[in-house]
Amino acid sequence: MKYPWTAIHEKSVPTALNPLFQHLLDTYTSESNKVASTWKCFTDSDLPYKPHSRSSSVGDIIRHQLLSERRFFGEFLGTPEPSADKVLPQPLTIDSAVGRFTELVLPRLNFFAAQTDSWWLKEVSFFDVQRQRLWIFWRRVLHTSHHRTQLTVFLRMLDRNVPATYGPTADVTWSGADPTNTIAAAGRK
Repeated sequence: MKYPWTAIHEKSVPTALNPLFQHLLDTYTSESNKVASTWKCFTDSDLPYKPHSRSSSVGDIIRHQLLSERRFFGEFLGTPEPSADKVLPQPLTIDSAVGRFTELVLPRLNFFAAQTDSWWLKEVSFFDVQRQRLWIFWRRVLHTSHHRTQLTVFLRMLDRNVPATYGPTADVTWSGADPTNTIAAAGRK
């Protein structure tokens, strides 16, 4: 897939010490690019928007993403992170959030690239349980996808275009895109 804008280019992705773990770096980069692209679909005036009184606002979700990645990676995986009071950009705007998010991702990629097999497979504390660092990493990626999905729903509710993430959307398609929406398409081998 080709995206009209990319926060972190492929050439910025370091090479993993063990090639078997390269997919971690590539996937974290890809998911981070999808987050940044989704955020860029909002305007600063959308930051207070929330579809329901009990929902988080766009700004709340962005703040949570920045802060919770810092906590997940710093507390549970030991990545070097700025102090929590230095994570959020001031003022919080869409552009400042995208920029700060990208700034925080890049050193994590370098840290993860340098880790050994035994580091990834070691069990460490994760809240009140023990989990392998590899499991914690994937849990974070899934958590990030969850919040990005919340925001794509908000975009639709605001009657905005939804960017492509894993393939075409109702708003974005391209030559060669072949969504599986029929039994015939699902039956191809």
